Order: sequence, then structure tokens, then C-alpha cells
Amino acid sequence: MKILVAVKRVVDYNIKVRPTSDGSGIETANLKMSMNPFDEIAVEEALRLKEAGKATEVIAVSMGLSQCQETIRTALAMGADRGVLVETQTQLQPLAVAKLLKAIIEKETPQLVIMGKQAIDDDCNQTGQMLAALLGWGQGTFACKVDAGEDTINVTREIDGGNQTLALQLPAIVTTDLRLNEPRYVKLPNIMKAKKKPLAKLTPADLGVDITPHLQLLKVTEPPKREPGIRVADAAELVAKLRNEAQVI
Repeated sequence: MKILVAVKRVVDYNIKVRPTSDGSGIETANLKMSMNPFDEIAVEEALRLKEAGKATEVIAVSMGLSQCQETIRTALAMGADRGVLVETQTQLQPLAVAKLLKAIIEKETPQLVIMGKQAIDDDCNQTGQMLAALLGWGQGTFACKVDAGEDTINVTREIDGGNQTLALQLPAIVTTDLRLNEPRYVKLPNIMKAKKKPLAKLTPADLGVDITPHLQLLKVTEPPKREPGIRVADAAELVAKLRNEAQVI
């Protein structure tokens, strides 16, 4: 079984992002970038399936600026076999990413696609579902457990009422949640080996995909600062303020 994993380059989760001075987006200059945490979980799960003898090859795919090569190299250092970069200067929206992934899948013919449930920069949670719809494949979203067979895969997913287990016919799409696994630590020798692993570069034109944005970002602003709290002398004053001054939001 061949597995394709989508990985995205985002601002590191430890860094607090701020809007640009003109409010046109998020300031990314001189900030540490890293792989989207949910995508790290996706790579780890693909590698575990390979180590269990249920997969033969893991392909890491990323899209965007040339710096996305670093994100792919991280996946290769973790253990992925090869990478594919779709290089573009255009800001990609979820539908465009899904269309590009569809084109790559048609070339690579993987039996399973694993990706993070969402990216921490836009929190859209759309790409996996859109990709499944474009391909006509079954999907298991928010996976907290994956058990792959020869022709099927069982995905346990988190829902409001608890857990739900789906049996999907391969090929299928799986999006990962935080409780699926804990990604491995990348060691220095593996980082050096990753530099020699193959990484193919494509463009949207090579894949015949129109990536014209359909949504317009109007403005990015910081949330309003919280008002300071009020100290009360005793419970009686607290009750009086709740009765007379508190507002229902």
C-alpha cells in the first residue's frame, strides 16, 4: 500500500502571531516556521503503518513557496521515502489545495491519503473533506485510532457523543486528531539522510490546476483586550452586582 501525506508549512505554534501594520494578513517575516502539528501526526501514523508492514511507501507532499522544501525534508527525516513540492507564489485556499492534491493522487495512485484535520494558521478544516468529495473516496475525519487491513481501514473518530468507528474501503482519506499518536523526535543522522532523498518539484500549471482564489481576505485585526475585573468586599456585594449590573452576552 502506498500512502500520501500532505504537510503544510506554518508559523511555529510556540510563537504568538500578529497582524501586519496594514491589516492585510499575518506578519511572518523573521518568524520560526515549522510543520503543522496535525500534519506531523499524519506523517507519524503513515510511518507506523509502514513499520507494521501495512505500507510500502510514504510520500510527503507540500504546496507553496520554495521554503516548503524544509517542511518536506522534515517529513523525510522522520522516515518518509520521497517528497513532492508544488511551488507557487499564490496564496492557496483549501479548494485549490484539494484540487492540486487530486491531480497528484491521480499521478501517484496511493491507496491511502493521510493529512491533519486542520492547519493552525487558518483553522479551516476543509481540505480533507473537499479532497474526498473531488475523488469520490470514503473519508474518516478526526481520527484518534487507525487500523489498516488489506482492502479496508477502520478509523475511530472523535464525535460529540464519544467515539465512532468507521470501516472504509480503500482507497480512502483520513484526517488526524491530536490523540492519534505522538510524533517521533527527529535525530541528526536522519536529517542528514533526508537531504539525499528524492524531492520532485512541480507547478500548478504542470498539474493543469487553476488555483485562482475565490475568497477575499478583507482585514486581520487583533482581538479586543479584556476589561479588568472588579473586586468586591463580600458575597452580598457580589450578589448585588450580579443582579443589577451583570449583562447577559
